[in-house]
Amino acid sequence: MRVLVIFAHPVETSFAAALHATVLAALGTRHEIRDVDLYADDFDPRLTRQERLAYHDTTINEAPVAKYVADLRWAEAVVFCYPVWCFGVPAILKGFFDRVLMPGVAFDIDGALVTPKLQNIRRVVAVTTYGRDLWRVKIGVGDLPKKQITRYFRWFCAKDAKVTYLAHYHMNISTDQTRAAYQKRVARVIEGL
Repeated sequence: MRVLVIFAHPVETSFAAALHATVLAALGTRHEIRDVDLYADDFDPRLTRQERLAYHDTTINEAPVAKYVADLRWAEAVVFCYPVWCFGVPAILKGFFDRVLMPGVAFDIDGALVTPKLQNIRRVVAVTTYGRDLWRVKIGVGDLPKKQITRYFRWFCAKDAKVTYLAHYHMNISTDQTRAAYQKRVARVIEGL
């Protein structure tokens, strides 16, 4: 399987970085892998004025992010690895969505009809952490990061694409044991791809 890993955390000693390493180790050599580290790439999350003006022009809109477009078109599976900050995905990942999931790439627009285009993607996994507990995330603010993966990104993919959302809640009080158990769960799911 062709697996695209998208990692979004700036600190190499973070738990998110450890999870990223867990994902890559669990994928092993059984898959073709493209590993995208948005921070290492110095990905600019800002949608520029020119990009917004060209957004609907499918003859030129993908040029500024052509490498990432090619990665999405190549992938059969996408694994997102990121923390949740302030009850949202990191700005760099939100910017990736803003700049790369555009007409002609992620979807086509024909009048009122919008059609998803990333039919090559049949598997999506999110590996993430939250500072707060599940109750506060779901009841308090509605868990937008989960919806961005399981509903928004998923919509662009194959109609029967399977999505797995793996979250470790309450990092503020996590322990070595809870983090180790979560890493084992992540490894198990990724090995099952």
